[in-house]
Amino acid sequence: MKKIYLFIFLTLGSIAYCQKDLPKIIVGIVVDQMCYDYLNRFGTNFSQNGFNKIINEGAHLKNMHYNYIPTYTGPGHASIYTGTTPDHHGIIANDWIQRETRTQVNCVGDATVYGIGSNSLYGQSSPHRLSKKTITDMLKETYPESKVVSVSIKDRGAVLPGGQQSDGSYWFDYSNGTFITSSFYMSELPCWLDKFNKKNNAQSYAKVWEPLLNPEAYSAEDDSPYERILRGKTKPIFPYDIKQLCDISGSLTPFTTSPFANTLLTDLALRAIKKEKLGKGSSPDMLCISYSSPDIAGHAFGPDSKEIEDMYIRLDLELARLLNSLERSFGKSNILLFLTADHGVVPVPQKLIDDGEKGGYVFIDQLINELRNKSINAFGVDFILGQDNLNIYLDYQKITSSGVDKEEILNLLELNIKGKKGIKQSAKGKELEKLETDDGLLKMLSKGFYPTRSGDLLLILEHGYLPKTNLSVEPFKGTSHGSGYAYDTHVPCLWYGMDLEKIEITRRLAITDISTTLSKILKLKKGQETGTEIKELITAD
Repeated sequence: MKKIYLFIFLTLGSIAYCQKDLPKIIVGIVVDQMCYDYLNRFGTNFSQNGFNKIINEGAHLKNMHYNYIPTYTGPGHASIYTGTTPDHHGIIANDWIQRETRTQVNCVGDATVYGIGSNSLYGQSSPHRLSKKTITDMLKETYPESKVVSVSIKDRGAVLPGGQQSDGSYWFDYSNGTFITSSFYMSELPCWLDKFNKKNNAQSYAKVWEPLLNPEAYSAEDDSPYERILRGKTKPIFPYDIKQLCDISGSLTPFTTSPFANTLLTDLALRAIKKEKLGKGSSPDMLCISYSSPDIAGHAFGPDSKEIEDMYIRLDLELARLLNSLERSFGKSNILLFLTADHGVVPVPQKLIDDGEKGGYVFIDQLINELRNKSINAFGVDFILGQDNLNIYLDYQKITSSGVDKEEILNLLELNIKGKKGIKQSAKGKELEKLETDDGLLKMLSKGFYPTRSGDLLLILEHGYLPKTNLSVEPFKGTSHGSGYAYDTHVPCLWYGMDLEKIEITRRLAITDISTTLSKILKLKKGQETGTEIKELITAD
């Protein structure tokens, strides 16, 4: 009996010892669509208490890159929090064609669950398509008393970081302007969130968006031909009466395009810390915040716009407010915070063209129609099921019934794609599964390939090019992302708290290294990370 008591005592003692050097709260911040160079371009207008505080008092990882294609929000969040690439975690894009149903599916869409806090379809989300555990899952498996909360405007920005065991993942409901969750997590909203939603919502935060600083402080011009014009405006210029634009469009998209959505999200995060008592228990808790509005605005206005410059100047103040609250509540030594982005963005291709630089557009629906006709002419059958995110899917039912060899079809498609303006190369899915090449882009494409979800033929565009369709609204304005080029892969990565001192790391790192390193710092059970530990951030035991 004494041996049993001694064993229990030593076990509990070892757990307590392991936890004593841990932070009380871990905060993961993902800024949706933040290029690394924004830190330099906008830095002179940042305060000393936001981005600059972390840079001056924490770790600045200057060469963090995504190591796969495609660079989208879904795979970005999944890769940050699992420490693996899409070929492992299965989130190959924001959406893809599901062969079983022959329909497009969302990466977090789940028809088996329903919204909590709303009856809208926005509530039908869960992490059921995420095939690997997240760092948040491993935190709870290692320390069962730990809590995990994730918040975002986008559902995927909350669902994927929270993982399978989240205590609460909340996202924005475009039908009523409040935050909701799904039945995957709980049967009703917590009382504190119900109260929050009544006073803190899109309607109460929407106001007139004007530049925060004097005109001479901005590097960008206000009126640019490369920006989309929001419905209700005649020019893409300040001011933006957000409440009025929401009324005119009959949508809350103007609100989530504005910096006021960032303010609402910060307030939600701070309220969650307080009401969920994060950081107050015996085990470390984790809060995941994903700021979606920079991406929504970035698609519309582009990275060289005054709107994006002002968005980040204001986001810096939100970060400062969050840091100040965390330090007052816990002290720097009890916090561990990292900040990164889920992808960057390409400059507006039309601007690249007008500036004499390489760039352009590939009208993908025109290409697919041409390929369909080639298939019909050669085989008497259109074998293309569809295209999504530069993945071309073949119709297996038609292939089986026709008896035509799949390889013959793919060879025909590749032959007719070769030499098309804006398309750099193509790759067959089966080749990506067993890839042996020194081609950097193909290697990245293979890390984004998941056999049961990816297409049969995948395309890589030339530098500076974007895919568009004939249905695209103002196709030569605004921009996007998704490539393996540095403008999409190179993102900020900042760490702050605990015993971290000012350090700059310039060697190239992969986004999967974040969770791998965090797992080591937090002494977590071994997960399924494929990244490499960032030794400079790990204090010797």
